[in-house]
Amino acid sequence: MPASFYTQEIENYQSALKATNKKLLFFSMLRLTVFLLAVVGIYFFSGNWTLITVIAIICTTVFLGLVSHYSNLQYEKKKTQKLIEINQNELRFLKRDYHEFDTGEEFSDANHFYSYDIDLFGKGSFFQYLNRTATPEGKKELAEILLHNDPVDIEKKQRVIKDLASKPKWRQVYSAIANLIESDLSTKTIVNWIKGYQSFTPKYAKPISIGFSIISLGVITTAILNIIPESFAIYWFFIGLTITGRYFKKTNLLSDRSGKAKEVLQQYHQLLNLIEEASFSAEILKAKQVIINSKREKASGILKKLSKAIDSLDQRNNMLFGVLANGFLLWDLRHAKTIEEWIHTYKEDVDHWFEIIAYIDAQNSLATFAYNHSGYHYPTICDKKGIEAKGLGHPLLNPENRVDNNFNIQNKEFFIVTGANMAGKSTFLRTVSLSIVMANCGLPVCASSFDYSPMKLITSMRTSDSLADGASYFFSELQRLKFIVEAIKTSRYFIILDEILKGTNSTDKAMGSRKLVERLVKSNATGIIATHDLSLCKVAQELDAVKNYYFDAIIANDELSFSYELKEGICQNMNASFLLKHMDIVE
Repeated sequence: MPASFYTQEIENYQSALKATNKKLLFFSMLRLTVFLLAVVGIYFFSGNWTLITVIAIICTTVFLGLVSHYSNLQYEKKKTQKLIEINQNELRFLKRDYHEFDTGEEFSDANHFYSYDIDLFGKGSFFQYLNRTATPEGKKELAEILLHNDPVDIEKKQRVIKDLASKPKWRQVYSAIANLIESDLSTKTIVNWIKGYQSFTPKYAKPISIGFSIISLGVITTAILNIIPESFAIYWFFIGLTITGRYFKKTNLLSDRSGKAKEVLQQYHQLLNLIEEASFSAEILKAKQVIINSKREKASGILKKLSKAIDSLDQRNNMLFGVLANGFLLWDLRHAKTIEEWIHTYKEDVDHWFEIIAYIDAQNSLATFAYNHSGYHYPTICDKKGIEAKGLGHPLLNPENRVDNNFNIQNKEFFIVTGANMAGKSTFLRTVSLSIVMANCGLPVCASSFDYSPMKLITSMRTSDSLADGASYFFSELQRLKFIVEAIKTSRYFIILDEILKGTNSTDKAMGSRKLVERLVKSNATGIIATHDLSLCKVAQELDAVKNYYFDAIIANDELSFSYELKEGICQNMNASFLLKHMDIVE
C-alpha cells in the first residue's frame, strides 16, 4: 500500500538524517582544529617565510579537503530532508490535501481544445493533483503532455508509466536531487550560453600551465633547500601573476557565468547517472538511455567533468589560495582552458541531455499518480470501439461519496444527455473528458475497466464573452462551434458539448442545437451533448446514431435528492421551479 510505503520511508530517512548530523558535527570540529593549527604554526615560524608558505599550502589543502567533505555531508543532509518532505507530501496527496501546491495556472488557455473547459489547470485542478515535477522544464513538459491531445502510441506510453511506477524509491531520489537545484538559471539559458560561447585562452594554455607548475615546484623546493635565493621564488611568483593577469577580466566573466550554471550542472550529472544506471524495460526509456550513452563516455561523467572544472576555477575566489595558485600554478589559465575545451566538444549534446532529464521529471509525476492509484485501470486499446467503461468516475472526487457510472458509446454515436440542475451532467462530461486525456497520456483511468478506441478530444463547455475583443457571449459560442466543425474535418475527435447556444433565445437555441447535432452526426462524429432542452431529444427518433441519456432529480416529501447515475432515456424531473420555491425566492 502506498501509505505504508511512504510512512516507512519517512522513518528510514529520519534515522539517516540523525547519523548525518553527527558526522557534520565531527567534521566541523576537525576543520576548526586544522585552522587553529595553521594559526599556531604561522605564529611560531613568523620569521621564516619559506616555512610559513609550506604551512599555508598544506593547511589550506587539508582545510579545503575538509570543507569539500563537509559540503558533501551538507548535501546529503539536504537530500535526506527533501526525501522526508516528498514522502510527507505524498501522504497529504493520498488524503486529497493538495490545494497548496503549484496550480499550473500559467498553462491555462481558453482557446485550447479542452484544457479550459475541464479545469486541467488552476486551483483544485487535475494538474495540481498530478504534478510532482521538480524542475521548471519538467513542469512545462508535463503540461505539454496533458495539452498535446495525442492519441498515438498509447500502449508505449503506458509501458513507460508502468516501468517508472514500479520504482518508487528511484523516482523519489530523482525528484529529491532535482529539487535541490537552487539556481534561477534555466537550462535554456545555459544551453544558449554554451552554444554561443567564444573562447579566449591561448591554444597551448594547458601544457604551458602544466610546465609552469612543474617549474614552480622545482623553484619552491630549491629555495627551501637554499640552493637558490628566496628572492628568485618571489620573482617567479610575480611572473605567474602577470601571465594570469592578462586574462583576468575574461576569466572573471567565465567564472561568473559558469559559476551560476554550476548548481544546475552538479545536480543534472547526478540525474543523468540515475537514468544511465536504471534498469528500464519500456522501449521509450531504453531509447533515452541510448541517447545519453551515445558518446564514448557516459553523459553523466561528461557533465560531471564540466562541474568539476567549474569547481576548480571557483577555488580562485578563496583569496589566499587564489593568489598562490595563480602565481605558482597559472590556476585560472589551466581551468578556463579545460572549461572551454569541454564546451567546444559537447556544446551540441547538452540540450538533448537536458530534454531527457525534463522528460523523466514529467513522467515521474505520471508514474507517481499510477502508483498511488493502483485500483485504476490502464485503458485497453480497441480500435473498433468508442469507449466502453465500467465504474467510471472523476479522480478528483472523494471515492467515499463518489458515484461511478458505466458508460458505453460506440464510434460514430452521439449521446444527448438531459437532467435537472445539479444532477451531475457537467461532472459527468468532465469525467469522460478527463478520462480521454488521461488515456491519451498513457495514464490509468478512474474506472474498473476501460476499453478505448484512441481519439483526440475537443470540447465546448465554458464560453465567455470578451470585452477587450468586443465579442459577445453568443459570438464567442459561435466561434468555438466553428472551431469544432473545422477541426473534425481533418481528424477524429471525441466531441463534448455542454448547453450550447446559451446566448440566444429558446427557439433559436432549439433549432440551432438540432441543426448542429445533425451536422455532427452526418460527419460521423462521436460525442456527447448535455442540454436542458428536452425537444432536442427528438433527434434520436430520426437518427439511429443518436441516443438519449439522463440524470434525474428525485423530489419526495418536499425534499430534493440526486442519484448521479447515468440512465438511458429522457429526464422527466426538472428542479428549477422547486428550488426557487424551496429557497423562498418565489412564492
